[in-house]
Amino acid sequence: MTTDPHTRATAHETVFTRTDPHLGTFSLRPVDPLTDARLLHTWVTHPKSVFYLLQDATLPDVEREFMGIAAHPHHDAFLGHHDGEPAFLMERYDPAHVELAGLYPHEPGDVGMHFLCAPSDKSVHGFTRAVLTTVMAMLFADPATRRVVVEPDVRNTAVHALNEAVGFRVEQTLTKPEKEALLSFCDREQFRTATGVTPA
Repeated sequence: MTTDPHTRATAHETVFTRTDPHLGTFSLRPVDPLTDARLLHTWVTHPKSVFYLLQDATLPDVEREFMGIAAHPHHDAFLGHHDGEPAFLMERYDPAHVELAGLYPHEPGDVGMHFLCAPSDKSVHGFTRAVLTTVMAMLFADPATRRVVVEPDVRNTAVHALNEAVGFRVEQTLTKPEKEALLSFCDREQFRTATGVTPA
């Protein structure tokens, strides 16, 4: 199992797997910018994905976006599967270098994260929370991760509730060029207490 933020797994190599007792098996592998771009383009441009900030992206834009992430030393992206089918996207980044550089007092072991569930007309109770729990378990499976850092749009009330449910606590509001964001943190103990999940 590869969980070190500085270790690059081969595309299509599963790097983390978790079984939810109610919803099945979740797994993640690195995004392949060329073969995954068409699928990701349909996800990030969907009206339900407005807070991912790629609503107007073309397919070449999405290819370039994820090629840039793949080449970046402090940023990577993973395609999540549910029972073998593509179902979510996760980005992991070093907030001292990406997204939040210079915007808050960084601490060793801080890891930034974005996630997106594939837009769907079918609602499965607890699914998005199970995805976020899997993402958090993957991040904390790396012993170097002390806190997970997120900066969702202040208007994204649905994700605020999800973040709170897995242990995040809001620290402050940040003004970024693209949004007003709620800077929030979750450490291992907060995650374990909120979810009952102890990272491997």
